[in-house]
Amino acid sequence: MLDLVILSLLYFICFLISVVIWCRPKDVDLHSSGTGGAEVEPDGLVFIGKEEDIKKSQRITAKVDGREIVVFYHEGKFHALDSRCYHEGGPLCRGEIEDINGQACIVCPWHKFKITLETGEGLYEGINPLEPSPTPKWQSKGVKQRIHKLTIDNGNVYVSPPDLSVSFDSDYFAEKYKNGGELAMGK
Repeated sequence: MLDLVILSLLYFICFLISVVIWCRPKDVDLHSSGTGGAEVEPDGLVFIGKEEDIKKSQRITAKVDGREIVVFYHEGKFHALDSRCYHEGGPLCRGEIEDINGQACIVCPWHKFKITLETGEGLYEGINPLEPSPTPKWQSKGVKQRIHKLTIDNGNVYVSPPDLSVSFDSDYFAEKYKNGGELAMGK
């Protein structure tokens, strides 16, 4: 009977932790509505924000054609990619950036998958068992995460709408969370 009480107490504590996580302060989504809420320029580019504002915050989330993206400013460069990890939809906007073999990578906060900011490649550390003394080396899984083209003009940052004629693994979660932006952004 005591085991049941302890187990119930643990479930209740887990429930309270979930409520706290759910209700904590959220990322700012400056652009949300049916088309992304952002200003669409005549040339099709979507305004994301001011260059200086993004440099200060280091990252910003936005919607482009209803698709959630995250823009990072890291080591003097801007990078834009789908905001949900290709693996299980983790929120990349909450991940840490690490350097792996000279490549800036976002680390998914859910399962620690590593994705290069420059190309969207998934990286993993593996060994070649045929080597006499195998040592782990970083290897590519190929491009898994959709990268979005950025344009900077007069201090404004723009993103081109995605070319959906080519598919990436991250498209699944981008589409899944497209209409449920609040759920997708962790709000």
